[in-house]
Amino acid sequence: MVSVAARLEDLARARRYLYRLAKYRLTAPRIPDLGPVLQGRTAVVVGSAPFSTRPAEWDAGFRVITINASQIAARNWLIETPDVTLMQFNQIEGQNPNALEVRRVLRGQSTGLLYMLHWRHDLDRLKHGLISFDYRYDQLRLMSRYERVALMHKATGKLNLELEADTKWSNGIVAAALSLVSGAEKVILTGINPLSSGHGYNAIGLARLHTGPDLEAMQLFAARGYPVFTADHPVAEATGLPLWTGG
Repeated sequence: MVSVAARLEDLARARRYLYRLAKYRLTAPRIPDLGPVLQGRTAVVVGSAPFSTRPAEWDAGFRVITINASQIAARNWLIETPDVTLMQFNQIEGQNPNALEVRRVLRGQSTGLLYMLHWRHDLDRLKHGLISFDYRYDQLRLMSRYERVALMHKATGKLNLELEADTKWSNGIVAAALSLVSGAEKVILTGINPLSSGHGYNAIGLARLHTGPDLEAMQLFAARGYPVFTADHPVAEATGLPLWTGG
C-alpha cells in the first residue's frame, strides 16, 4: 500500500514536471550552436571521470572541449589551451568540496570560449567570480537550463526536464550533443565513463550521479548513427561505443 508521504511526493514531482514543461514550451529556448568552431571538425570532449587518454593519431585540427577542471586532469597529454570549456554555475561560488577544488586547480588557467551553464545572476557577478581565481577566456557565453534541455532534446530525441539530480545528463554528454548539433564530423569522448567515480584533478572520490542518463545517451547516439567514439578501452567495453583508433 502506498503511503501518504509517497503520494504527496509523487504529487509534488508531477507539479514540478508540469511547471518545467510549461516554462520550456513558453520560453521556446534556442538550441545552442558552435558551428563556427566545430563545423566539419573532429571534436574531442575531455572529461575527468576519472582519467582521460590522448586520442590516437592526434591532429592539430581537432577541437578540444573540456568540462569544469578536466583540462587539469588531462595535463599530462593536453598541452593545448582548450577551444571550449563547459562549466557548471556552482563552480564559481560554491563551497562544496568539488567546487573548491575546481577553483583551486584552475587558478591561472585559461580557455578559448567559456560556456557557463545555468548561471542565475548578472554577468558582472560571473566575471568577478572568474577573476577571483584568475581563470581567463577569450569569449564568454551562457547556457540556460532550458537551452540545455532543448539541445539534448534535439540530439537524443528525448525530452528530459532534469527534475532530479540523478536524471540529469552529465556536462560531458551535453558537450558531445553540442558538438553533434554544431556539425562536428566526428566526436571523440575521453575521460567520460558513466560507471566510474571520482575526478582526475582531485582525490575526493565523489560518486557519479549521471550513470543511468549517460549510458542511455550513449545508446541513443549509437542508435541514431552518430559518429561518436571513445578513446578509452574500458568505456568501449562497458558501453558499446566504438573505440577510436584513428582515421
